[in-house]
Amino acid sequence: MTSTSSRWAFGSARWLWLLACIAVIAILPLVFQDSYWRGVMTICAINIMLALGLDFIFGYAGQLSLGHSAFSGIGAYTSTVLVTALGVNFWVAMLCGIGAAGLAGVLLSAFAVRLKGHYLAIASLGFAVITYQILVNWISVTQGPLGIYGIPSPPPLTIPGIVTISFSDQQNFFYLVAGAALLSYLMLRNLTRSPIGDALTAVREDEISAASLGIRGTKWKVVAFGIGCAIAGLAGCFYASFIGTLVPDAFFIVESFMLLAMVVIGGRGNLWGAVLGAVLLTVVPELLRGIGDARLIIYGLALTLVALFLPGGISGVLIQFARRFSGARGALAAKGPSHA
Repeated sequence: MTSTSSRWAFGSARWLWLLACIAVIAILPLVFQDSYWRGVMTICAINIMLALGLDFIFGYAGQLSLGHSAFSGIGAYTSTVLVTALGVNFWVAMLCGIGAAGLAGVLLSAFAVRLKGHYLAIASLGFAVITYQILVNWISVTQGPLGIYGIPSPPPLTIPGIVTISFSDQQNFFYLVAGAALLSYLMLRNLTRSPIGDALTAVREDEISAASLGIRGTKWKVVAFGIGCAIAGLAGCFYASFIGTLVPDAFFIVESFMLLAMVVIGGRGNLWGAVLGAVLLTVVPELLRGIGDARLIIYGLALTLVALFLPGGISGVLIQFARRFSGARGALAAKGPSHA
């Protein structure tokens, strides 16, 4: 009976958190009606998807990737070229962009996951450099450094007889991207709590011991790469449609390091930590923009302090605090009321 009630309570808490997230997404554009901050919120949702995909690769599969922005670029350019040059419907082009990024991740990981430590990081970094050079020099397709301009918004969705949702409206576009970020989070959370997540964790902690249990490390690393890169491709499709302009510099290796910082600072191996890191590293620089170049010093100092003194990230600190608080409450409950 106790087990049943605890499962019911856990399930209820999950639904409450989901409803709270939906409520926050719904309310944010109503609170921040300025186009600038709505734009920041949209970029924040895109960065959340990128951080989630990288955390699935790095935090759960234990594979350090320094070229995650390249897969976002593959998704962005694939969908954009299909829409602008070939007239393909955006939603079909988006699926192609997701598939291209996921396939690129699978092909890279099929060879690179046999490497370990810094060798894998170097291989992924090399892939990012190669991708960037292709985007710069394949001028007949990507327009090179000049970029692709006039990228249209997603076509409107029409519910016959009810409503037509136009994504040229900034608020509706935010809802679209934030909804995709929430669905990405829910999908990855279910995967990490399934046997797939157990297999990835086993491979990350000790691949030899995992192999003795029949878990094929290479297979699950490739799966993690493919899924994480596909989500990056989805984020890239939304980025291109939102900005309306696509240039190779948007996917330079510096962006990969920023995504890695989001995962590490938020808390590696914790999906909501990746969300927290993406929000902080997107919003805080905008809040500090008013103090000029001094914001760069404050920003860099904060990143250094977190990296040095919070190895589990901000989410790790919050989890420890929550455990100590719940432990203190449990001790007080066990002790019972005091009698003078």
